Amino acid sequence: MDSKGIDHVLSILRAGAAAAAGHVAALPGGRPAAGVDFAQILENSIAQVSQTQQQAETMAANFAAGNSNDNLHEVMIELQKANVSFQEMVQVRNKLVSAYHDVMNMQV
Repeated sequence: MDSKGIDHVLSILRAGAAAAAGHVAALPGGRPAAGVDFAQILENSIAQVSQTQQQAETMAANFAAGNSNDNLHEVMIELQKANVSFQEMVQVRNKLVSAYHDVMNMQV
């Protein structure tokens, strides 16, 4: 299993958490997270989830067609990565919707 990919995902998650908390942190690539817009972080996260899903689907299709040098366990790992990233995005969406409802229900 490639631990470089896991380390990359963890660094992105940590940088996103630090940015959401208002702390200055370095994003992957060495650029600072300070001044990054929440909408931009969310947009980048959605794009990354989409890319992960497309990569996993491509690997699965190539494996099923016999056109891949990848092993079954590598394909299954990529599919699970895509599933976990999608479930994470769903949970973020649920929290955002919940926060929106809380704000809308506040008495002014």
